[in-house]
Amino acid sequence: MKKLPNFTTALKELISSPSISSTQEKWDQGNKEIIHLLAGWFEALGFSITIQKVPNTRDKYNLLAKLGSGEGGLLLAGHSDTVPFDENRWQSDPFAIIEKDDKFFGLGTCDMKGFFAFILQACKGLDATMLKKPLYILATADEETTMAGARFFAESQDIKPDVAIIGEPTNLVPVVMHKGHMSHRISIEGQSGHSSKPSLGINAIEIMYQVIGALLTLKEQLSVNYKNTQFDVTSPTLNLGAIKGGDNANRICGHCDLDIDMRSLPGMADEELITCLTDSLKSLAEKYPGRIKVNELHPSSPSFEQSQPSDLIETAEHFSGHKCCAVNYATEAPFIQGLGCQTIVMGPGSIDQAHQPNEFLALSEITKTEKLLTQMIKKYCLKD
Repeated sequence: MKKLPNFTTALKELISSPSISSTQEKWDQGNKEIIHLLAGWFEALGFSITIQKVPNTRDKYNLLAKLGSGEGGLLLAGHSDTVPFDENRWQSDPFAIIEKDDKFFGLGTCDMKGFFAFILQACKGLDATMLKKPLYILATADEETTMAGARFFAESQDIKPDVAIIGEPTNLVPVVMHKGHMSHRISIEGQSGHSSKPSLGINAIEIMYQVIGALLTLKEQLSVNYKNTQFDVTSPTLNLGAIKGGDNANRICGHCDLDIDMRSLPGMADEELITCLTDSLKSLAEKYPGRIKVNELHPSSPSFEQSQPSDLIETAEHFSGHKCCAVNYATEAPFIQGLGCQTIVMGPGSIDQAHQPNEFLALSEITKTEKLLTQMIKKYCLKD
């Protein structure tokens, strides 16, 4: 059998294979190299391998590895991509593992290539003949941007595991609820002209000023009208993220764009939040007909909630020693849950390290994560 790497070597190989996802083409990369790396490892362990190209992406692929046969079983899932990085803020090469102060530093150590190194170690020594139900490993593409990989997998795959664990960094705390995410661009079309004659133009920045006022009122209304105390940020959120308009001080601004994001609570449909947004701008749209447009930047990610009681939640709490919780960020969980399985988010490392320069994974995570994964595999896949 092919010699498989230990945890440290596996982590080094994963991190050294760049797979950045970005909406900016200059940053965006394919993930074929890391997908084939994972395929080689799990194939050597006896897994059957399926690799699928994700439609409408720049050379992105999903991998599904399966060990055993039958129905149900356990799905361990994660994304193979990372965010871009700011080279000036990193103190080491983001694609080379540095071990220092009892930590592994590198882009993706925590979020979340490292999870696959843990899975590999937990799967060593598994005997397929001892499995009562199958074990699945899923590596997706483009989670950091459009979640295209998870969307495609949920639409095209017919596997139906009993339970699924998505290994995002949660400090091994079972996450059973998170907010949704959607982002929109509000565009104002004005009429440019010379600044010395304001009456001959229509200033898009001035209209955007009024739009921002309406959005801040909506933001306050959302915080008053919707609450879920299981979140530390208890209401839906609305963020004014980026603005761009005009080209010169002595010209009336003819166009202005504002990018916003909104994060819904579980139980709120996307349509409900979009209606709130549309209603908040209705009077301005009537005041400036045809000049205010709202367009989705990319497909929204739904909110997520695993209903209780749940055997998976109880098992995860028991093995991890942590009570379940809710988080404000979005994951692939609602798409995986769409397979019809109990689903939680639970993985090593802290979300505080995700998307940060000098991202790291503490060495103290290794033993307890491998033990937890081994326990979950035994619980849901192995014969008694």
